[in-house]
Amino acid sequence: METKRILITGVNGVVGTKLEKVLKSRGHSIFGIDLMHTNKEYGHGLGKITDNYFRCDIGKYRQIKEVIEYVKPDIVYNCAAEFGRWNGEHFYEQVWNTNVVGLKHIIRLQEQHKFKLVHFSSSEVYGDYEGIMYEDVINNIAIEQMNDYAMSKRVNEMQINNSKIMHNTETVFVRLFNTYGDGEWYHPFRSVNCLFCYKLLHGEPITVYKGHSRTSTYINDTVETIANISNNFIPGESYNIASNEIHTIEELAELVLKHTGADPSLVKYVESNEVLTTKHKLVNVDKSIKDLNHKNTIDLDSGVKKTVDWMKEHYKL
Repeated sequence: METKRILITGVNGVVGTKLEKVLKSRGHSIFGIDLMHTNKEYGHGLGKITDNYFRCDIGKYRQIKEVIEYVKPDIVYNCAAEFGRWNGEHFYEQVWNTNVVGLKHIIRLQEQHKFKLVHFSSSEVYGDYEGIMYEDVINNIAIEQMNDYAMSKRVNEMQINNSKIMHNTETVFVRLFNTYGDGEWYHPFRSVNCLFCYKLLHGEPITVYKGHSRTSTYINDTVETIANISNNFIPGESYNIASNEIHTIEELAELVLKHTGADPSLVKYVESNEVLTTKHKLVNVDKSIKDLNHKNTIDLDSGVKKTVDWMKEHYKL
C-alpha cells in the first residue's frame, strides 16, 4: 500500500477523529486541522509542529493556504463543516462561511496544487425525493433543497463539478446518511440517535415524530469505507454511505429505551408535523459496496448499545 500525505480538515470532529486513526493505522502520513487549540504541541508556527496538528479555519483563506503549502498533501479529506438543519437556521452565517466559502478556498488551492479531494456532502441533498436515492438521481431530477444546510451541501457539489470542468480537478464526494456512534458527544444539533441516547440516559424527555424512516450507519463502518477511497480514488465519483437496514424512528426510540433502561413515560409519540424534512430516506449503496468495499458490520441494536455504553462512561453516569 502506497503511503500518502493526507490532510484532514475538521480532524477533531466525530468522523475526523476516527478517520485519522484508521488512515494512520494503514501507514499514511496524516496532518489535521480544526477550529480550536488543543493540547497538542505545535510551537509558534507551522515550521515548529511536532504533533501534525494546527489550528485553522477553512473559511479564512490565509490560514488554509499556509497549511496546504506546508503539508503539500496528496489527498485532502474535507470533513470540516457546520452540520445540521436547525444549526443552519440558527447559525446561518457560520454554515455559509464554512461550508461554501471554506470549500471554495480549498478548491482554489486544489486548482493550484493539484491534490485530490474527498469532500463530505450529505443525504440532505436528496431533499424531498420520495424514491430510492441512487447517486445520479440528483443529476436527472430537479430536487427542492429543504433547508440552509442542505442548500450549502448541494452548492458544494456544484462548486466541485464546475472546478472539474474548468480546471480538471479530481474530487470524490460522499453523502453520509445518519452516521452515529461512540465518540458523538451531545449538542442539540447532533444525530437523532445521539439525542435520544443522551436525553434518556439523563432522564430527559424526547419527542418521537411518527411515520418517519431512516437508515443509521455506525461510525466505524462509515469511516472504514471512507478511508478506502485513499487507495481506490475514482475522480468524479459520488457515493452514498449508509446502512442497508431501514428502521422507523419509533423503532429507534424503543431500542434506546431498552439499552438505557429509561422510564418509557419520557417518550412522547406524536403525529409528524416536522416541516422541511424528508419523511422516508430509501437509499441504494451498491456503488460504495462495489468500489469501496462498504460493509455494515454493526446493526442498529448493537450500535445503540455501544453508543449508550460509551455515553455512560464518557458522562460518568
